[in-house]
Amino acid sequence: MHNSVASSILLSSLQWISKFPSATAELEDDIFFYISISLPVCMSSGLISPELGTTSFLCKQRFLPPKVGILRYNSCPDREFFDSLKFSGRKCRQSLVIRCSDNPQNVDLPRYYSKKEKKPFPVPIVELRRAARERMKSRKGQPKRPAPPPKNGLLVQRMIPLAYAVLNARTMLINNLKKLLKVVPVQACKYCNEIHVGPVGHPFRSCQGTNSSIRKGKHEWVDAVVEDVIVQIEAYHLYDRLGKRIPHEERFSVPRIPALMELCIQAGVDIPEYPTKRRRKPIIRISKSEFIDADESELPDLPPLDPKPVLLTEIPDPEIIPPSNKDEMVLLAEQTLQVWEKMRTGANRLMKMYPVRVCGYCPEIHVGPSGHKAQNCGAFKHQQRNGQHGWQSAVLDDLIPPRYVWHVPNLEEPMLQKELRNFYGQAPAVVEICVQSGAAVPEQYKPTMRLDVGIPSSVSEAEMVV
Repeated sequence: MHNSVASSILLSSLQWISKFPSATAELEDDIFFYISISLPVCMSSGLISPELGTTSFLCKQRFLPPKVGILRYNSCPDREFFDSLKFSGRKCRQSLVIRCSDNPQNVDLPRYYSKKEKKPFPVPIVELRRAARERMKSRKGQPKRPAPPPKNGLLVQRMIPLAYAVLNARTMLINNLKKLLKVVPVQACKYCNEIHVGPVGHPFRSCQGTNSSIRKGKHEWVDAVVEDVIVQIEAYHLYDRLGKRIPHEERFSVPRIPALMELCIQAGVDIPEYPTKRRRKPIIRISKSEFIDADESELPDLPPLDPKPVLLTEIPDPEIIPPSNKDEMVLLAEQTLQVWEKMRTGANRLMKMYPVRVCGYCPEIHVGPSGHKAQNCGAFKHQQRNGQHGWQSAVLDDLIPPRYVWHVPNLEEPMLQKELRNFYGQAPAVVEICVQSGAAVPEQYKPTMRLDVGIPSSVSEAEMVV
């Protein structure tokens, strides 16, 4: 009898919580929900699963109605489940603590901006102007402070190991994807840049390539390569990142390299093929846009430095060896996810220190304090701007595009149904390849993959969904 009573009380309490979905969205990282349920002492503690969280018994002499509140994070996560059970008295109250996930249940993908729209600023112009006025007001009447690195031409020393780690993570990611593409089929459209992870392509008519109107938006799938999965965004290589802006006439004489590699070079990575200027003294600022280099002739020779990290190299395609069994494939997929996250988080930290610009109308990237002057923007109404780019601050997805693809929920039935398109989720192509290889789904990608959304078995069942 006690089991049925406890089960009914627990079920009613959870139903009561479901009426307040907005409360869970405002919880911080260290906040939990708790449910207070009155239970007899003789009841078995196995009624509450330890997977739901920690529990504690507080002595009470009467039954209490279900109660929802907020409980602080348990500072002793290593405590066992049964160690937190304390009995005193004939009747007591049990607090069931349920951890609320930091990620929402289901979210929409980032908004797609058409070629006729300009990208929004990461920080609105109104807030930027307000912050600039506050800085001018706070600095009024105070002596001018020297510019910190990297604005004064010097490197940020603590960022140099991170730059090497990001560049090596990029190389390792490319090598691992070359191996995974040998065992995981990936399809690429012949006419547009859309890809699909699976033995067969998806049936959605979303092609916008050449003669797409004749084919009525239907894709023509071919085998994909690494360049289809990882978009190589290129940028101009700067010998002096504080030097003059690249004019339009020199746009073909300046080499172009991957933008992430250029960011790592400016952060301290030395590559002999792409030399760059390293200063040992801060620059002398004459005006806002003019400066001169300090005299470094009197400085002594540099002492022998510690050996720098070794840069990895990409493996040629003929030398790629795919994983031989399932265990090696799962291990390789887990390692690929780790280097993917390492590359993105490291690049995000570098972008906060070394500025990166992006055109608001096209995907052009420039690593440096101000964009170049090459008039090669071909986006919407570029004639009115004479081909000049509209530079603004870049975000991480501009530097490393995630390339979202459709998530295949059941690998035994890889063919998606076009009538059930609204029920399928999406994930970055790298994540989907690793998940189909056997890796666990990372928490931050679960909301867009819609793993908890039930997919109808037929079209008639989907029409009944409200």
